Amino acid sequence: MDIGLAFFPDVDERDRDAASYFAQCLDFTELGDRLGFHHVRIVEHYFRRYGGYSPNPIVFLSAAAQRSRRLKLITGAVLPAFNHPLKLAGEIGMLDAISQGRAEIGFARAFLPHEFQRFGVDMNESRDRFDEGVRVVQDLLSKEEVTHQGRFHSFPPTTSLPRPTQHPHPPLWIAALSSEESFRRAGELGHGIMAQPVVPDSLRRNLDVYRRAWKEAGHPGEGRVMLAFHMLCTPDGETARSLAREPVNRYLRMLAEAASEWTTGVSSTDYPGYDKLIEKLRKDDFDRLRERGSALVGSPDEITRMLLDYHAACGGFDAASIQFYFSDIDPELARSSLELFATQVMPKLQQV
Repeated sequence: MDIGLAFFPDVDERDRDAASYFAQCLDFTELGDRLGFHHVRIVEHYFRRYGGYSPNPIVFLSAAAQRSRRLKLITGAVLPAFNHPLKLAGEIGMLDAISQGRAEIGFARAFLPHEFQRFGVDMNESRDRFDEGVRVVQDLLSKEEVTHQGRFHSFPPTTSLPRPTQHPHPPLWIAALSSEESFRRAGELGHGIMAQPVVPDSLRRNLDVYRRAWKEAGHPGEGRVMLAFHMLCTPDGETARSLAREPVNRYLRMLAEAASEWTTGVSSTDYPGYDKLIEKLRKDDFDRLRERGSALVGSPDEITRMLLDYHAACGGFDAASIQFYFSDIDPELARSSLELFATQVMPKLQQV
């Protein structure tokens, strides 16, 4: 099991300015590289405290490339709905070059109504924009003299520069939440899947759909699965739970705030049932997250057991991306947690 660092800036600017936040994240990146983590990953979001510090993950990952030597640099994820494929392909090629071939690119549909509204993009075009964007970016990265006449973008024969350092292109991932169709499409296309650790039984069903589609499309192996977890590790599990409870709850409040339009009348044919999904998320709290295994909070032995149990219950996964510096958690606590996890949990996961 590969273990990486995930940064999701659920940050209130009144508590932590952007310069301080990113300086700390880059220090953690350097530490993670020394401790043997697999990757560093960051999101694309806009305008609100839930992720809004990171409008362009490639900018951060380019800086992270200079503070690390081995870490894979993963977008978790870029949003084709808000990016022209010509610009995105060029930026990906540049990141791959700067990092000497360590880039990996995750794509997501986006799901926050306020972002679509501000960019002037119709949410009912979300899936079509996503499908076209991913397909065109992949073509631009893997081929030269690409011509495209699509619903949303058109351009004459074009060779994207710089060409990717990895051939035919960096590894690609698709982010999915609960839509069976998203898991199926990722498998058909031969891309990795980035998922959230929801209830293990439902995730296992979706991962079965993904792996079946992967095999039926003729791709070698069984695909690649990455799950994202909150994590706080201390020598004593009760201490970890008491320290993580409010920061995790604060993160959930910021998510509910960012997605609030779903519960006040916004609807979209491309997002069936999202009003109920977000309403359910509004009722989430630390205890529920920990109960279903998506908050790895406890002692090293407890966290090891949680990860292994979840791995078995959902049918296995290849990578865990851990969010250890979240909300208003103290940076020194996050550092000690990361070091303890690296020395006492990661060695027990190497054979999984």
